[in-house]
Amino acid sequence: MFRRKAFLHWYTGEGMDEMEFTEAESNMNDLVSEYQQYQEATADEDAEFDEDQEQEVDEN
Repeated sequence: MFRRKAFLHWYTGEGMDEMEFTEAESNMNDLVSEYQQYQEATADEDAEFDEDQEQEVDEN
């Protein structure tokens, strides 16, 4: 909605600056990127854990 500037006039009319929306969008993108990095790291750790379990089963 921000990219299309939908409803932006309501907020700017109440005193908000358009730059505040740009900063908030940037912060959200950073947060999403950080969560994706943690998700990928967790998936990699789970794969390594599964491989270790398989090796233990093969040894017994």
